[in-house]
Amino acid sequence: MQLDDAATILGRADFFEICDAEQRRLLAFASERKKFRPGSVIYASGDQPEGAHVLVSGTVSSTQDGAENNPFLIHEVGAVLGAMALVIAKPRPVTIKAIDAVETLFVPRTAFMKLANQYPDLAGRAADRIRRELSSYLGAIEGSRGRFSKG
Repeated sequence: MQLDDAATILGRADFFEICDAEQRRLLAFASERKKFRPGSVIYASGDQPEGAHVLVSGTVSSTQDGAENNPFLIHEVGAVLGAMALVIAKPRPVTIKAIDAVETLFVPRTAFMKLANQYPDLAGRAADRIRRELSSYLGAIEGSRGRFSKG
């Protein structure tokens, strides 16, 4: 995959909107193209992450332990799989599997954090984005709170 192609893919990924064109090129240089056959595990729940995958082509399933029969399918080019792994080394909460032939662009956390350390404004934008995403998740949970009863 050409450097410009990788930078273009990062430009389509929502999370990497926080980066300017040069920062995306630097990340593209540090990224690695990966191919997975149908049924391959891209990463498993509990794995220690080293970065995030950006979906280039194909379809993946995301499942939580105990909910293997109810997968969430992802096929949007530019979808970021495991974005939080770019900033923290918390074990993966889900298993991601290739449904068909899948290609990803793997972005290492070390590269993203090096860039964030070099560009404090990028670190600030990353923190703001993560804060907004967590707030929306918590808001969705809070909105559902009344629907669940104890006991």
